[in-house]
Amino acid sequence: MCGCCGAAHRSHYDKKVQQTRDLSCGDARIYLEAEVRRVKCKKCGTVKREKLPWLANNPFYTKRFAHYVGRKCRAMTVKDVAKELKLDWHTVKALEKEYLQEQLRRNPVAAPRAIGIDEISQRKGHTYRIVVSDLERGKPIWFGGEDRSEASLDMFYHSLGPKKSKKIELAVMDMWKAFEKSTKKNVPQAAILYDKFHVMRHLGDALDKIRKMEYGRLSGKDQSYIKGQKYTLLSNRENLTLDGRKALKKLLRANKRLNTAYALRESFGQLWSYKTEGWARQFFDNWKESLKWQRLV
Repeated sequence: MCGCCGAAHRSHYDKKVQQTRDLSCGDARIYLEAEVRRVKCKKCGTVKREKLPWLANNPFYTKRFAHYVGRKCRAMTVKDVAKELKLDWHTVKALEKEYLQEQLRRNPVAAPRAIGIDEISQRKGHTYRIVVSDLERGKPIWFGGEDRSEASLDMFYHSLGPKKSKKIELAVMDMWKAFEKSTKKNVPQAAILYDKFHVMRHLGDALDKIRKMEYGRLSGKDQSYIKGQKYTLLSNRENLTLDGRKALKKLLRANKRLNTAYALRESFGQLWSYKTEGWARQFFDNWKESLKWQRLV
């Protein structure tokens, strides 16, 4: 049977013994030796290797070895797996792709309407993989990519296919531009929603920037109120101890600019309490307009 198109043949073109890497036994690598035939396929118009059910798409590896590599890539980077198994990076990437395709075939993903896109760090050094979840069903549906780039997220949309991608109505993500660009390119019909945690984190970064500016601008007693109060200022009030709340109150009373910035950040959280787009947009526009008169920087 032709390994390319699957056409059956009564005779073969030639044959040779081939070594194929299989699962290791302890520290010892295991290779299988098998006689593999080639057929002159009229349908493909060229000589092709026969199709063997236990071989991976890369015929120098068994399917169970490809499955093993794919599972390791769920917990490690492609680079680390390649180093551990002494394989080429591109080989590991191809075997991982075959593993993911097989998982999708066995457990086909229902067309999601609302997806959540996030990244997880696999180890120190900002090494990321992307996780996509079906928000309505409350479960992850894709894990992959080599980093958190646009190209990595493109892989999810390509694996989902154009038919299922067209049914996505909402994509929830952080404010990472690569995720936004990939989503707008692959599912332009979907609304993009930034999650509350990352929006509030950006406001926290802005508040901390003002804290640093005030610390550099002031001196003496005025500066002492700010020193060592980063955690107090940036934490949610309900997470502070009684002493922490007293320190926050003292700090905000002593510095008008920080008090204003803090109040703006806290008030922004009201945005998520609105049930309709119209009221939420009106609140945001009013909040944004109020920034013009605050003289924070």
